[in-house]
Amino acid sequence: MSVRTSSAQDGAPTHSTTSRPGRRRTVVTILVLFAVIAVFLVRLVDIQVVQADSLTKDSVGNRSVGQVVYGSRGEIVDENGVVLAGTVMRYNITMSPTNAKVFKRTVDGKRVDVSVADAAAEIGAVTGQTGDAILLTISNALEANAEANFAYIAQKVDVDVLRAVQDLHIPWTYSENSPSRVYPNGAVAGNILGFLSGEGVPQAGLESGQDACLASTNGKETYEKGADGVRIPGSSVTKTEAVDGGDVVTTINYDLQWFVQQTLAARAQETGAAWANAVVQDAKTGKLLAVADYPSVDPNDVGATKNPDDRGSRAFTQSFEPGSTFKALTAASVLDAGVATLDTGIVAPFRYLPSNGANINDSHSHPDQNMTLTGVLIDSSNTGMSIFGEMLTDQQRYDYMKAFGVGTATETGFPREDGGILHPVDEWDNQTSYATMFGQGLTTSALQVASIYQTIANDGVRMPVTLVEGCRQADGTMTNVPATVGSQVLSEQAANETSDVLEMVYQKSWVSSKWNIPGYRVAAKTGTAQMPDGHGGYSNGYLVSVSGFAPADDPQYVVSVSIADPVKLNTSAAPAPVFQEVMSQVLKKYRAVPSGASAPDLPSTW
Repeated sequence: MSVRTSSAQDGAPTHSTTSRPGRRRTVVTILVLFAVIAVFLVRLVDIQVVQADSLTKDSVGNRSVGQVVYGSRGEIVDENGVVLAGTVMRYNITMSPTNAKVFKRTVDGKRVDVSVADAAAEIGAVTGQTGDAILLTISNALEANAEANFAYIAQKVDVDVLRAVQDLHIPWTYSENSPSRVYPNGAVAGNILGFLSGEGVPQAGLESGQDACLASTNGKETYEKGADGVRIPGSSVTKTEAVDGGDVVTTINYDLQWFVQQTLAARAQETGAAWANAVVQDAKTGKLLAVADYPSVDPNDVGATKNPDDRGSRAFTQSFEPGSTFKALTAASVLDAGVATLDTGIVAPFRYLPSNGANINDSHSHPDQNMTLTGVLIDSSNTGMSIFGEMLTDQQRYDYMKAFGVGTATETGFPREDGGILHPVDEWDNQTSYATMFGQGLTTSALQVASIYQTIANDGVRMPVTLVEGCRQADGTMTNVPATVGSQVLSEQAANETSDVLEMVYQKSWVSSKWNIPGYRVAAKTGTAQMPDGHGGYSNGYLVSVSGFAPADDPQYVVSVSIADPVKLNTSAAPAPVFQEVMSQVLKKYRAVPSGASAPDLPSTW
């Protein structure tokens, strides 16, 4: 009997080998993956879309650096374009103290380490410092800020030093531009150019007065830096263009300015003067061709001039009693008003006591003299000038003085220019009423005295005193051009008659041998005035001066020289040689035609 067994082949139902728990794990894994991906997607959208702007700004802000793009300050030039003041690019060597670490350098094909101390010593050898000094700069910066990213190594170095430092290839050193003012001619015209502070702020002279023209506008450039502080090439983000300043074109002639300064300084030192100045002016236009002061300042080394009063131009900023050079104005006023002629005679005593109680005397004792106006100026008689001057009322003389520019600053616009002192008529006392006839009881600047003689030389037309032709823009156009229209102060006849009188003074003055200029007719007058003591009185010192013009038959140039307290020679013999040398140079330089006709011969007595 056989036994039958059952099997799968008998059609009985069977079960899968994959369990349900396995399938669940797969589904969970897939869901987790989708969830993680979803989180990343949400975060990605948040970063790239929702927060994109703010993150970008933060990123740029963390690695961007703003750098000034310097504009160039304008030049100051003379009448021919010679640069008197200019700007050159200097450079500041800087570093990142926090990145001052050992770096590698290839030497003879090998990579070697360069320590911070070695790098500092290399830098110092170029910049003129010790390595220890540079290491101290690093340590001080890091002590103040552990993450200090900026410190100066050297400032305002020239391009040779810059390139030498760059050739060291020290990765934590950098540079920045630093425009610097230079005066290529040293002290020549330093008195009128002025200077800048160490921070580039105008301090005096044309640098200050013409700053609106000269000043530049800086731009700005923003770039990105790497983690090591090094600029990423091509990473400029924004840029504001710099604008250069304009050029100030002066009326000064460089060569003449140099000559006048040298001549004036030599004579001032020879006579032991406290200070001195000299002015050269074009008689037809009023333009200043030279304005010299002694002592003067070199704007490249202002600190070398210890006295602050010597760092500017007294010709502009200090007024004084002009003394007898002022008598030419009184004589011209009398002639213009028609109250006297060249033939009018007066009796000039040594002492004159007018009815108002004033007391006038001459510089030397003499008997009564029969004088014409010419004789009064030749002899420089205070009493004689007082008698002529009182032919006009005080108000008339005051009006003439104002018309000549006395008591008012000139048109130059020079900073701190002294307009002098001319009190109103109702403030004059009895003595002042007469003293103002011969250059006392009022003050004038050297520029004003020159302007008085320019007016007489120019047929009675006073021209604006001009120092600056204008501001030259980058395209060559000239702005801020000064006025060139004059004012008729005297009639042509009165001006020419005054010129004739001054020619006689030039020929017959006691200093005629010291200011003689062969071949040219010259009109000039000397002056001597006591100097104030600073307490309302007079000191024992004198200010001696000479003013005049040439050629007198066709006046072209005015020269005025003033020397203060020349202790070795306190007379007009001190400035007379300066007048002679300067006027001779001016006539030669500008090729003035020698005089053809003879000078007039006017009587000095009657």
